[in-house]
Amino acid sequence: MITMDNIVREGNDVLRQRGKELTFPLSDDLLQLAEDMMIYLKNSQDEEIAKKYGLRAGVGLAAPQVGHSIRLIAVHVPEEDPKDSMSMLMVNPKILSESVQKIALPGEGCLSVDRECPGYVPRAKKITVRYQDLEGNSHKLKLSGYHAIVVQHEIDHINGILFYDRINEEDPFAKPNGLEIIQ
Repeated sequence: MITMDNIVREGNDVLRQRGKELTFPLSDDLLQLAEDMMIYLKNSQDEEIAKKYGLRAGVGLAAPQVGHSIRLIAVHVPEEDPKDSMSMLMVNPKILSESVQKIALPGEGCLSVDRECPGYVPRAKKITVRYQDLEGNSHKLKLSGYHAIVVQHEIDHINGILFYDRINEEDPFAKPNGLEIIQ
């Protein structure tokens, strides 16, 4: 089981490397890693389990955050209406297109960053992503809003980018070109 002790923190070189593309079939070790990453996210969102194991809540986790410089991400965003929920493992995800319109959360956080990094992280409001599932089947997915933000954050991780790299250093709360802030 992945715990906070397994989460790589900022300053570790693996977080700044571009993850290696994966080939299929995936090894048993990689399949287990993917499952463990998803289990971490689900456990971290369960109040009782999170408290018992000292887990910080997360909606996304990228392989570099657990020490593997590969192109694998897990996303688990439960919603009140299950049809709006998103729970998936993405292998070799790539953003094919993105909207010109940008959005941001009031602030982003990261399991690998133990400090506050105030400021807006402008991200595309809509994206189209191509990825493979654990069997190697290709998929194309259109995402918008919060789901798009989460996936962009995790894809940044496999490209060696941390969220605070995208915050305007001179004016962290600048709202360029009508940046929309979502809650």
